[in-house]
Amino acid sequence: MSYDVVIRNGTIVDGLGGEPYRGDVAVSDGVIAAVGSVTGTAGREIDATGLLVTPGFVDLHTHYDGQAIWSDRLTPSSAHGVTTALMGNCGVGFAPCRAEDHDVLVDLMAGVEDIPGVVMVDGLPWTWQTFPEFLDAIASRQRDIDVAALLPHSPLRVYVMGQRGVDREPATAEDLAQMRKLAAEAVEVGALGFASSRLTIHKSESGRPIPSYDAAQAEIEAIARGVEDAGGGLIQFVPDLVAGDYEPALRTVFEVAAEVGLPVTFTLAVGNAGEPYFLDALRMVEKANANGGDVTAQIFPRPVGLVLGLELSGNPFVLYPSYQEIAGLPLAERVAEMRKSEVRERILSDQPAGSGHPLMFAVQAWDYIYPLGEPPNYEPDPSQSIAARARARGVSPLEEAYDRVLDDDGHAMLLVTLANFRDNSLDTVAELLRRDDVVLGLGDGGAHYGMICDASYPTYLLTHWVRDRPSGRLSVADAVRELTSVPARVAGLADRGRIAVGYKADLNVIDQEALRLHKPFVTHDLPGGGRRLDQSADGFVATIVSGEVIADNGVPTSARPGRLIRGRQPAPIVSL
Repeated sequence: MSYDVVIRNGTIVDGLGGEPYRGDVAVSDGVIAAVGSVTGTAGREIDATGLLVTPGFVDLHTHYDGQAIWSDRLTPSSAHGVTTALMGNCGVGFAPCRAEDHDVLVDLMAGVEDIPGVVMVDGLPWTWQTFPEFLDAIASRQRDIDVAALLPHSPLRVYVMGQRGVDREPATAEDLAQMRKLAAEAVEVGALGFASSRLTIHKSESGRPIPSYDAAQAEIEAIARGVEDAGGGLIQFVPDLVAGDYEPALRTVFEVAAEVGLPVTFTLAVGNAGEPYFLDALRMVEKANANGGDVTAQIFPRPVGLVLGLELSGNPFVLYPSYQEIAGLPLAERVAEMRKSEVRERILSDQPAGSGHPLMFAVQAWDYIYPLGEPPNYEPDPSQSIAARARARGVSPLEEAYDRVLDDDGHAMLLVTLANFRDNSLDTVAELLRRDDVVLGLGDGGAHYGMICDASYPTYLLTHWVRDRPSGRLSVADAVRELTSVPARVAGLADRGRIAVGYKADLNVIDQEALRLHKPFVTHDLPGGGRRLDQSADGFVATIVSGEVIADNGVPTSARPGRLIRGRQPAPIVSL
């Protein structure tokens, strides 16, 4: 036999949680052709002795709606073993959209997802209006990994209702009928379902709540029925995590899902302190599933938060008028100014202005802010918080933060652990990761360009959770299962996520001992020279998509086999 690729003598982690075993994997025509002891030749052979061989990772929660248009590489995700990314989450995106509403969606994505408006103006050709036309635009471009899309609720609402949708007026019967029709149309051409949000801090850059924020249950149901009309799909939903009380929003979505017969996945966050509202949400999940539902909560495997710094969208002084006077200076000049005693005194004695991005309320939560170094520590000891460090030095937290942002000539970063860091640890997250009704997600690749860099979580799972954490570790088989077959099932993509004959040849070859996650860094590779955070890793020997190597020892190749996935995919039928 002759194959395109043979990976030899690796430790195969099948994606289903089975015990890893030594063997070979052969690939032909983009699918896995043989597993076990493979004889024959190949166009390329990879010696995987001492290395893990896993399915490619599936990321359920990304926002590559724009980046998939203007770039052929979906980093950071593809640098961390992700071979399939689902976009359109949180109910925001760029389609459907009439020409007169471009500014509305740009304003929305700038506010909700921290994508600079100039990046979208320069990077989006707007060659579409309808959702099918948007998918055609995605399909026309080659890229490194596969993408799939959800129909986003807010653009749909604005497309159907115009300014009434932006103003969040109730939908009429005619509006609902049109939404249902367009949802069916979206699924017919390839959407995997639809996404919505009711999160308070999801606001446009101009400060308005997102169009879907308080949409009635009848509207959610109309869209869901449209999805079901076309054969079914997933409901992705963000409840109001800030309010803490999951029950009202989840009840609406769970009732619709039960009535229409669709699966649901929603964002779950663990409060750092106070009432454990997340337990109420999990009890609702258990009840829904006991009654025949298919509901999963998405959890992020490290703290949910922000990265702060003088090069980024936020820092502890970003709302101070005295800082804003110099905020436009180049970094080196700004750092030089901030090191002047009179400027330091003026900023430290100032008060923040009353307005700004909703997340900027957290930039002085000193007990939950930590220096983020190399390597980055996402489960830091409480003694390293800005508050604790300030006490040890005998200075105010504001002074400690001021000094820390000036480290590394102003390139330093601070991690804000907003959630998932209950009692200053990830122990609660450890318990949730082991539940069958909880799945990994929320990496947000393609969004929050100047605030977070969370799409690197697969590498974090395989280092911190499998290898490095002192207690509560996952087995490599369980961790890979959570990165592969589990999210593939939730998305409805049964053709990938496991190593078996006939399955899509999306694979990673990983040197687990050499696996290292590096500190995020700032790059200016967005349209118009826009800035974003990126993050790299060591230890990925090869990442393969549809049988083609897209990265070789961390270095991208010229291969661009990634395609748009149109619709849910059945498991392969293999004749023996």
